[in-house]
Amino acid sequence: MSEKTYLQALNEALRQEMESDEKVFILGEDVGQFGGCFGVTQGLFAEFGEERVMDTPITESTIVGAAAGAAACGLRPVAELMFVDFIGVAFDQLFNQAAKMRFMFGGKATVPMTLRMPQGAGIGAAAQHSQSLESWFMNIPGLKVVIPSTPHDAKGLLISAIRDDNPVVFLEHKLLYGATGEVPDESYSIELGKADVKREGSDVTIVAYSQMLYSALEAAEQLKADGINAEVVDPRCLLPLDKDTIIDSVKKTHKLVVAHEAVTFAGAGAEIAAIIADEAIEYIDAPIKRVGAPFCPVPFSPPLEQFYIPGAGQIIEAVKSIC
Repeated sequence: MSEKTYLQALNEALRQEMESDEKVFILGEDVGQFGGCFGVTQGLFAEFGEERVMDTPITESTIVGAAAGAAACGLRPVAELMFVDFIGVAFDQLFNQAAKMRFMFGGKATVPMTLRMPQGAGIGAAAQHSQSLESWFMNIPGLKVVIPSTPHDAKGLLISAIRDDNPVVFLEHKLLYGATGEVPDESYSIELGKADVKREGSDVTIVAYSQMLYSALEAAEQLKADGINAEVVDPRCLLPLDKDTIIDSVKKTHKLVVAHEAVTFAGAGAEIAAIIADEAIEYIDAPIKRVGAPFCPVPFSPPLEQFYIPGAGQIIEAVKSIC
């Protein structure tokens, strides 16, 4: 076990899976000698060569379509888009092809592809490079949606994603690439669809993931000074969603706040709140609260961007309104 960044953890997962399975290969824009837009694939081109670390043209539909086709033929591609914001031009390849094949061929075809995409605001990249779009993918049967928060989870979940026989959307917040934490050197996997309680508590459940997890943990520490003991649950995977861990936490705390960076309207928080309303309303003692971004494009102006991104202050305000 040694301390690594989130980026190093992802790189190590890719290297170890490529070493153990020759069917694993990488494709995307500038993933070769350049090492990827944010550096996640650094060194892999030199180690594995151009046949397993493939630079592609700037055409997301080709990247996703090629990955889906290769996966259907028995390979395990790991495709990278520079920004999740560009997935729109590859919708058909992902939603209508990759996600549907297993069902439409009666289980005879599998599509073991991983689609890595950075997302999130905070680097001044403006409206077309800063969105958080996880809820789009949650509405598509046939996909899995993974969104790790810590370096440890990033490595273990990426390995599981690569080994999975279904198309996995793997979302990485740009601000997390420099986050550090203890990461085992050896290969390990984390079950997809299994949440993690990042902080034990008894007074309120805060469900948060990706970059927002750190705001939730900061909020929990500040709330402690006011006598409020918050439990923080990190789903880690939004599809499938670990409902049981969230419901078990709510049964203990009787209050729920869901926080994410994506816009609040029709976000993942709405689905989580609906699940609790449907399946555990008898354990709730106060209205369910959601914290998310306002319903507008991500601003380019740095002060406006910081205003747009929800943080610990909004989580504390939401908790205090029900505790």
